[in-house]
Amino acid sequence: MRVIALSNDPVRLSFLVALLNDAGIQSVVLDGYISAAEGGIGVFPRRLAVAEEDEIQARRVLRQAGEA
Repeated sequence: MRVIALSNDPVRLSFLVALLNDAGIQSVVLDGYISAAEGGIGVFPRRLAVAEEDEIQARRVLRQAGEA
């Protein structure tokens, strides 16, 4: 897995996941539980990761959407 984005904003992460899904790229949001456990104060950002073989295409998709 390769981390392609970090964010404390769940709306942005949802948008990034949707962008990748539309491009046919599976992704996973890591650290969601620790972010919930810390009470949403933004200390621990969530990580968006994709399979290693999808990293280049995923970064291209995010860049084209102005998100990278």
